[in-house]
Amino acid sequence: MDKTISSDLIRGHIDTIILRILHEQDSYGYEIIKTIYANSSGKYELKEPSLYTSLKRLEKQQFIKSYWGDESQGGRRKYYKITETGQECYHKAIKEWKMAKQIISDLIERKGVNE
Repeated sequence: MDKTISSDLIRGHIDTIILRILHEQDSYGYEIIKTIYANSSGKYELKEPSLYTSLKRLEKQQFIKSYWGDESQGGRRKYYKITETGQECYHKAIKEWKMAKQIISDLIERKGVNE
């Protein structure tokens, strides 16, 4: 059995996943990619173009802010921080996700119905 998940199943939730990471702490691009990989137990790897597309969209919507960190290992890193509006969006997305997860489960699994 394949040990990775189809990116199509996750694509619509990338912004929420990023907001979740930034909800815990400020982070920079490569660190976000590593965190997503680790949090999925190696089953999902977010590609760099998808990450930066989401980060730009989230920043444009004012859900996150970017800032330059101190120089470390020869270069400055651009960090991302969730805003108050981003926190509100994140909590709303979690509620919607829980509702959608239940509906999808009801529609796909249909426990107790002829299988």
